[in-house]
Amino acid sequence: MIGTNIHCIRKKRGLSLSDLAERAGISKSYLSNLERNLNKNPSIKMVDKIASVLGIDLLVLMKNGDINDFPYQPLEKEWMKFINDLKASGVQKDQLNDYKKLIEFINWQNEQEKVPHN
Repeated sequence: MIGTNIHCIRKKRGLSLSDLAERAGISKSYLSNLERNLNKNPSIKMVDKIASVLGIDLLVLMKNGDINDFPYQPLEKEWMKFINDLKASGVQKDQLNDYKKLIEFINWQNEQEKVPHN
């Protein structure tokens, strides 16, 4: 189930087994075993790493049945690059809320510039 979903989404993203393994920080053989459903009980941490690289919610990988029925929108390459750049610059997940507030402030500031001042 999880392995089949990983394989299907990886292929849709145009990633090789090596690419996904490297980006997720796991071994290629471990990922291969997951995709072939030889390892049927991966840790949540491992699945979360893979989901993060694939740009999907963890629940997508855990879904039974046809994943094409699951309503998710794949991230565009530009968003994936942005996310990878954030990670490479040292931004941690627990800091994302601070960055969200900064973006909200910038958006608010841009809106204020559009409002005519009397």
